[in-house]
Amino acid sequence: MKTLQNLIGGMWEDSRGDAFHDVIDPATEEVVGRSPGGSPEDVRLAVDAAVQAHPAWAALPVAERVERLSRWADTIAEHAEELAQLECREMGKPVALGRTFIGGAAQGFKAAVAEALDYPFEETLAGPGGSATTILRKPLGATAVIVPWNFPVPMALGALAPLLAAGNTVVLKPSERSPMSAVRLLELMDLPAGVVNLVLGDSRAGAPLVADDRIGLVHFTGSVEAGRRVGAESGALLHRAILELGGKDPVVVDAGVDPAATAAAIAFGAFANSGQICTSMERVYVHQDIAEAFVNALVEVAGGYALGDGRDESTVLGPLVDRRQRDIVDRHVTDAVERGATVRTGGTVPEGKGFFYPATVLTGVDDSMLVMTEETFGPLAPVEVVSSFEEGLEKAAGTRFGLAATVYTNDPAHMAAAHDIPAGVVWVNQWQGGGPGRLYEPAGDSGMGATGSRAAYDAATRPVSVHTAPSAPTAPVT
Repeated sequence: MKTLQNLIGGMWEDSRGDAFHDVIDPATEEVVGRSPGGSPEDVRLAVDAAVQAHPAWAALPVAERVERLSRWADTIAEHAEELAQLECREMGKPVALGRTFIGGAAQGFKAAVAEALDYPFEETLAGPGGSATTILRKPLGATAVIVPWNFPVPMALGALAPLLAAGNTVVLKPSERSPMSAVRLLELMDLPAGVVNLVLGDSRAGAPLVADDRIGLVHFTGSVEAGRRVGAESGALLHRAILELGGKDPVVVDAGVDPAATAAAIAFGAFANSGQICTSMERVYVHQDIAEAFVNALVEVAGGYALGDGRDESTVLGPLVDRRQRDIVDRHVTDAVERGATVRTGGTVPEGKGFFYPATVLTGVDDSMLVMTEETFGPLAPVEVVSSFEEGLEKAAGTRFGLAATVYTNDPAHMAAAHDIPAGVVWVNQWQGGGPGRLYEPAGDSGMGATGSRAAYDAATRPVSVHTAPSAPTAPVT
C-alpha cells in the first residue's frame, strides 16, 4: 500500500498535514492506498511554485508549449491501460470503459492544445489617421483545477489543455476518493518544474486553494453545493470561476423511433460507469405510443448488465465508488417505491463484498420522487410515459438543472424543437455525440462559464487593448 505525495515545484513531497484517507477498492473493499487529507501549507507551497514557474512558461513561444504538451498527450495514450487500471482500483470503473475514455481524452487533449496555434493571442485592428489597436490575450497566471472522482484523468486533461497551452500554470487537486490515477498522470509528465503542481486532500486542500488570492481562475467540477462555495469565494476575490456542477439529464423518446434500438442506446446512457457520469440519462420520457415496447426492451437490456469486478474485460457494470454513493442510490429507489413507483428490474442491494448496485428500471414515476428531481448518480433508468412529444419536452425542461439533454426522434420539426431545451448540450439521436470545436455553458444549477474550443481559450486569457497613434504630439508652430 502506497502513501501518496504532492507534486510541488517538480518535487514529490510528503504532505505537511497530519490527516490521511484510505483509498478503498470499491469492488473488494480492500485498502489500496493512503492519501493526505490536505493542509493550507501544502496549498501555499504549490501556489508559490505555480507563481514562480509562470513567467518562463508564458514566455515560451506558443508552438513550443504545444509541442511539449502534445508529447505528454502521446505518453498518456501509451499508458491508457495503466491509468485505466488505477481508475478501476480507486473508483470501480470497468477497465475496458476507462481505457476508451482515457484514450479519447488524450486525443482530445492533443487536439485542444493544438487549437492554440490558431488562437488570436495577438491581433491588430486599423484605426483612423494611421492609428492601430493591438488586442493581446494574456494568460491569467497561476490557476486551479479541481476534478471529481468519477473521471479523474479525462476531467483533468479537459481542463488542463487550454489553460496550459495559453501560458498559465496550474495547481491540480483531484478528489480524495480517486487520487491514484492523478498521481500517475503527473508522474508521466515532462514539463518544466512548477508548471503543473498536485495537491492531494479533501476540503482542507480545496478551500485554501480556492481562497488563495494569487489564483486567477478556478476550474471546478463537482456538486452544486461545493460549486456555490467556489463561486462565492472566487467572486469575493474578483477571480474567474468555471463551474460544471450537477445534472438531472432528461431523454425524450418520440413516437416513430425503433423501441428496441432506442432502449439499448438509453441503457448505455443510463448505466455506463454505473450511472456515475455527469451527463448520465437520469430521466426518461417516452411517448405513450411506443411505451410498452420500449420499457420491455429496456428491462431486457438492463437484465444483461451483469455486475462484476471492472478488471474482468467482460464486466459492463462495476461497483459504485463507495458505500455512501450506493446508499444515495438505494434511498432514491426506496423513496420512489414508497411513493408508488414500480421496480421492473434491479432495485435491491446485492449481498457480498463490494459497493455494487444492479441496473434498475423504474416505471410509474413522477416529480414527487427524488429519483426525478435530485441527481442520483447511479445505474437507474426511471421512465415516465407522456402523451406527446411536446409534453416530453416540457417535462425535460422542468428542472433546476441544465447540463445536457438527449432527444430521439425521426421528425425534423421535433429535431428543431429540441434546440429549445435549456441545457448546455443537447444531443439529438446520439448521446455523447459531437466533434471538434464544440463549446457550451451549463444552464441553471448545473454551473456557469463557457468552455470548449475558443471559449476555453477566452476564459484562460485576459484581453488587453493597446492603442497606438502614428506619432507623439508636437507643439504647434508659432
